[in-house]
Amino acid sequence: MKWRIVELQTHDAYFNMAMDEAISEGIMNGSSPPTIRFYTWKPGAVSIGYFQSMKDEVNLDTCTELGIDCIRRWTGGGAVYHDAKGEITYSLIAPARLFPKNIVKSYEVICGWIVDGLGTLGIDAVFNPVNDVLVGGKKISGSAQTRRGGILLQHGTVLYDTDLATMFSVLNVSKQKITDKMIQTAQERVTCISKHKNVDKKDVYLALLKAFTKDKNHEVGTWNENEISRANELAEQKYKTNEWLFLR
Repeated sequence: MKWRIVELQTHDAYFNMAMDEAISEGIMNGSSPPTIRFYTWKPGAVSIGYFQSMKDEVNLDTCTELGIDCIRRWTGGGAVYHDAKGEITYSLIAPARLFPKNIVKSYEVICGWIVDGLGTLGIDAVFNPVNDVLVGGKKISGSAQTRRGGILLQHGTVLYDTDLATMFSVLNVSKQKITDKMIQTAQERVTCISKHKNVDKKDVYLALLKAFTKDKNHEVGTWNENEISRANELAEQKYKTNEWLFLR
């Protein structure tokens, strides 16, 4: 089986999530290969898990003021701020039979590639069940997974240089006013690559790319016309709609 690797691209939140779903459908019907893609978000965005409430999790007024998109994922998990410059996101979409049936074990396999990639940069990372990667006891990567129709989709972020002040202004972490203490508390729990290594973001991406493709039969590719058409359709008719965004 040959994997398709789609190299680092930048899209808005709606296309990013719609493309994951379009590829999943393509793999189901046999028109798309197993795919690993890397991407960033422009503009920045807040994504919430499928089971969350947009109004409960997100400060919508601040997002509007700052020009930050809001999106509901079709994976579970919590609300995440996607810094336009401060992170690298990956998606892996493939037949679920290629991975352990046990959810935590499958997270361990895929997150292990992040651990390996960071290791080549001299950053000592560890997998932390269920779905996090830690450096020095602090979270540097989180992922979310869903399995539907025999297809596994896992996507996640690797924090490169995250703006915690903006993160707290767009997430309803607390009803209290954002304080230095809150940000300090977050810094005690969350870290990013720039705090551990003076390394260019492109080199981080290349390290992740190498780790994700190691020992795989793969080729660099791009979307087919059906995927692009379907992703654009899903972005407009599903991911941008209030029915989806405010589903809960």
